[in-house]
Amino acid sequence: MSVRSKVIEAIQQIAKEQHVTLPELSEDLSLHETGFDSLAFAILVARLEDETGVDPFTISEDAAFPATVGDFVRAYENVPA
Repeated sequence: MSVRSKVIEAIQQIAKEQHVTLPELSEDLSLHETGFDSLAFAILVARLEDETGVDPFTISEDAAFPATVGDFVRAYENVPA
């Protein structure tokens, strides 16, 4: 499964668990428009760290939280191996 697929699947699963109705997840969809609150994002990042073994937002001192779904996916795709 690709990194992108893992991230999208995790977003969809957490939305279901948190009773969030997601809009269509496009590359340019703002993360604010997903309907996720800070708890949902914390769960998402923790779950992806468990699955991938990395948290791209803590491995770099200058990492900024992404603004769009595409940025979020790329943060995980661009983690150095």
